[in-house]
Amino acid sequence: MEPIEIGLWVTCFLLVLVVVGMRVAFAAGLAGLVGLIWIFWAKFGYSPDKFGKAVTVSVKIAGQVPHSKVSSQALSLIPTFILIGYLAYYAGLTRALFEAAKRWIAWLPGGLAVSTVFATAGFAAVSGASVATSAVFARIAIPEMLAIGYNKRFAAGVVAAAGTLASLIPPSAILVIYAIIVEQDVGKLLLAGFIPGAFSAVIYVLLIVGIAMVFKNVGPPVKGFTWRQRFEALPGALPIVFVVVIIICFVYNPFGGDAWGTPTEGGALGAFVVFCMALWRGMRWGELKSALLETAKLTVMIFTIIWGVLIYVRFLGFADLPGAFSDWITSLEMSPMVILICILLAYAVLGMFMDAIGMLLLTLPVVYPAVMALNGGESVAAADSAFGMSGPMCAIWFGILVVKMAEFCLITPPIGLNCFVVAGVRDDLSVQDVFRGVMPFFIADGVTIALLVAFPSIVLYLPSLAQ
Repeated sequence: MEPIEIGLWVTCFLLVLVVVGMRVAFAAGLAGLVGLIWIFWAKFGYSPDKFGKAVTVSVKIAGQVPHSKVSSQALSLIPTFILIGYLAYYAGLTRALFEAAKRWIAWLPGGLAVSTVFATAGFAAVSGASVATSAVFARIAIPEMLAIGYNKRFAAGVVAAAGTLASLIPPSAILVIYAIIVEQDVGKLLLAGFIPGAFSAVIYVLLIVGIAMVFKNVGPPVKGFTWRQRFEALPGALPIVFVVVIIICFVYNPFGGDAWGTPTEGGALGAFVVFCMALWRGMRWGELKSALLETAKLTVMIFTIIWGVLIYVRFLGFADLPGAFSDWITSLEMSPMVILICILLAYAVLGMFMDAIGMLLLTLPVVYPAVMALNGGESVAAADSAFGMSGPMCAIWFGILVVKMAEFCLITPPIGLNCFVVAGVRDDLSVQDVFRGVMPFFIADGVTIALLVAFPSIVLYLPSLAQ
C-alpha cells in the first residue's frame, strides 16, 4: 500500500475516533502513532520480525516531536497572555472596564449588550483565550442585562459571541498556534488581528442595535448617567489601556527602528505590569492562586492538544498527504477564490464537530500548503499571484480568515465551546438557550468573513506598515 493511501486510511480512523467522542489530543496522538508504525512496517515489507523495529522507530519519533516543537520560545506567549487575562479579572479590572463602557454607551438601543461587546473587545486585548473571556463576562454582564429586563437568550448569546473576539484581537493564543504551525512571523500575525477584531466588534454592535430597535423588549437602553459619572468611570478602565499600549509599543516600537523586544518578552512584561496593578488594587493570595491555577489548566489543555496533533502532523509528512492535497487542489478547474471559499465553508462544517484549536492543528498542515499553492507559492510576488498579494501576505491573510472561522466555530452547535461555558457559569440558562441566543450572530460573522475575503486590505494594512 502506498504512503498516501495509508495517510487516507489513518485520517479516516482519526475522524472516527473524534466522532465517537475521544478527545482530539488523544485521538490525534493515537492515529499519528498508528500511522507511523504502519508507514515504517510497510517500508520493511510487512515482515513480522520487523514489526518491533517499526514500533521502536515510531515511538522514538512520537516522543521527540512534541518536545522539539513545544519547547519553541514562541509558544511561551500562550501562558503569559492567558495569565494577563486572569490577573485582570481577579484584580477587578474587567468589571471596571464593563462599568466604564456601560456608563458611556448603555443609552443606545441594546446599550448594555453593546457595552458588553466593547468591554469584551477591550478585555480581549489583554487576554488570549475566548473561553476565559466568555466565562468572565457571563458572571459580570449577564446579571446586569437580566436585571433591567433583557431577554435571557439574547443576553447569553451576546456574551458567547462577544467572547470569540479574544481569538482574533491580540494577544491571541490561536494566532500564535497558527504562526507556529505554518512557520510565519508571530508579531505580524498578531498585528494583523487588530483591525479585523475591531471590525468584527463593530459588526456585532450594528446587529445588536438593529435587533433592539426592531424588537423593543429584547434589550432596553439604560439612561440616567451624568457626564460626571461617566468621567469618574474612566480611571478604572485605564489600566487595561495602559497594558495594551505597553505591549504594542514594546513589540512594534512606534518610534521606528528595531523592536524593543520579542512578542514573548512583550507578553511577559504585560503579565508583570498587570500583576503589579492587581497587587496595588488589593488582590489577595487566594485570588492570585486562582489566577495561576486557571492559567495552568487552560495552558495544559492547549499544550496537550498541540502535543497530540504534532505526532499526527509528523505522520502526515511521511505519508506526503499535504503535497498530494496541494496538487489535487491546484489541478481543479475552478477559480482560486471559489476554491478558497469552499475551504472556508468546509471549516464552518468541521467546526460543528471539533474544537477550534484542534480543528486548526489537524487541518492546517494539509490545507495551508494548498492555499499557498493556489496563490502561486510561498515566494510569489503580488503581481504574479492569484489573490493579488505576495506569499507572506497571503499567509497572514489566510491566517486571519481561518482564525475568524475558528471564532465562528466557538458558537456553532453542537460543540460550540463558548456556549457551553456560558451555560455552565449560569444555572438559569440551558445550553439550548445559549445556542438560540447566538443564532443572529451567525449572520454578523458571515458578513465579516465575506468582507475580509472581498477586501484583504482590512487585514493587511497594519502588517504592511511593519515591513
